[in-house]
Amino acid sequence: MKRDLLLGAAALASLTTLAACGDGAADQAPAATAAPSVAAAATAEAAATGDFASMTTDAAAGEKTFALCRSCHVLEEGVNRVGPSLHNIVGSTAGSVAGYNYSDANKNSGVTWTTEALFEYLASPKAFMPGTKMVFPGVKNAQDRANLVAYLESQSK
Repeated sequence: MKRDLLLGAAALASLTTLAACGDGAADQAPAATAAPSVAAAATAEAAATGDFASMTTDAAAGEKTFALCRSCHVLEEGVNRVGPSLHNIVGSTAGSVAGYNYSDANKNSGVTWTTEALFEYLASPKAFMPGTKMVFPGVKNAQDRANLVAYLESQSK
């Protein structure tokens, strides 16, 4: 009985860890049974093609998705944690936050963090920028990622 309790606790801890790291469980939610509206169909097509500009976004929903980022990043200027401050990230140059020790890949990337670049990067940081120090696996759900980028953009004004 004690062994079963320990195994159950270990399983719960593993699931909690996966949820915090964006294991993609949200991507596997059951599909809605109602016929999609034209706007929903356009958003779904944009998500499938990775076209941020065509997606409908919700910055308030993106703030909730930002919870995945908070253990390493904050939005306050000049406050670096494990990751750099994301203050005014939209429109900034990769590797440019003062006081943060970036990887060479990030410093030398020449990337400007447009909404489109952030949308692509946040799908899989290591695929977008090989050699980055960012260990986060990415936000696989395109709508969640678009909402997150909209939230970051709303905080960059």
